Amino acid sequence: MGGRCREPAGRRITASSFTIASVTRAPRALQQPYRAVLRLTGHGPCNVGPVPGCCDPRGCDRFFNRRMAHRAAERYRKRGLNATSRHMVEFLERGGLAGATVLEVGGGVGEIQLELLKRGAHRAINLELSPAYEHEAERLVRDAGVEGRVERRLHDIAVDPGDVERADVVVLNRVVCCYPDYERLLGAAADHAGRRLVFSHPPRNPISRAVVAAQNLVFRLMPGEFRTFAHPPAAMRAVLERHGLKPTFAHRGVPWQIAGFKR
Repeated sequence: MGGRCREPAGRRITASSFTIASVTRAPRALQQPYRAVLRLTGHGPCNVGPVPGCCDPRGCDRFFNRRMAHRAAERYRKRGLNATSRHMVEFLERGGLAGATVLEVGGGVGEIQLELLKRGAHRAINLELSPAYEHEAERLVRDAGVEGRVERRLHDIAVDPGDVERADVVVLNRVVCCYPDYERLLGAAADHAGRRLVFSHPPRNPISRAVVAAQNLVFRLMPGEFRTFAHPPAAMRAVLERHGLKPTFAHRGVPWQIAGFKR
């Protein structure tokens, strides 16, 4: 879910993650690096209308849409979890999931939550900042037969952490790279993790910084304030450690890296 729009605290929905802004209004020469980023991260360009009810979208109304949600859901139905998500689930499963509560920030259509429920977790809460993925997420919940065990809310935990209950495990998959204040986000997430926390992030190196710069150059030419970020991994880990978590797992994938922590 990052650089992400804020919703009124506590707004609940019955059953979201990332969609991509259309780049058709950017100069053609600047579209190429942006499209390369989309191919790298598995996204594709698309046009999108405004996000309803978003008090400060900062570009989310052009970045998150139902078309991406549909593609994500279909990809999960056909192929299951991608490699990054699979490693995150396996890390949490090794720590024991029987009866566990799950909090996922920016869980998209909810595939990680569903896999954790299949592996013994009791219930899951998903926090989103865009409602675009809710229809597909609700369908996946019904297909999995876990109605009543998944709660989905429009809520920014970094802005209002007090309105979210703690959980045994906390998940943030491809979220910190889209959120400007990683300290506030990860600090709030850590405070809500009773046993374990796992998050994924891009590396911070010359290549990733060039990709982010090219992407943000295109974003600056378009309406909205959405930006992406390659935050320092060591600084992000340090935030979690200051909040009482200890690093126990690391995986260096391409393009996503994973860090796992326990209480």
